[in-house]
Amino acid sequence: MTVWLVVSILALILSPLAWLRPSRKQSEQMNLRLEGRRMGLAMQLSPQKWPHWLENEPPSPCPQYHRARRRGHEDTWCYWQVSPGVWLNTWREPCEEPRLAQCFARLPATVYKVEADSRMIALCWSERGDTAVLQDIAHTLEALA
Repeated sequence: MTVWLVVSILALILSPLAWLRPSRKQSEQMNLRLEGRRMGLAMQLSPQKWPHWLENEPPSPCPQYHRARRRGHEDTWCYWQVSPGVWLNTWREPCEEPRLAQCFARLPATVYKVEADSRMIALCWSERGDTAVLQDIAHTLEALA
């Protein structure tokens, strides 16, 4: 009887430690973030203001992967993926620039937004996928930087 009492007390004491262990989804996200860091990408959780016309509003804050732009790139733009392969700007005009359209074609449907300013190029992504998807994202950011 005392053995069962000791075992149950130990189980009661140690059970909260199981809550500290990350879930499978959290472990996969951490692995993707570490792999992205190895590829030279920076990541942050960034609060986003999504356009009102998006059918499915992505989460906010959203994981944002970014890379510094090279000198000489002063163009600024922002495109949202409203459905797989369909990219629209702020005024709901489709992406017609061939260089951007070619890069956007490599991106998965789980990418919500790609934007560029004079300092960096950023991409908001749901972090669903494997390292092959991350390599496509890294290639796109490198090509557009």
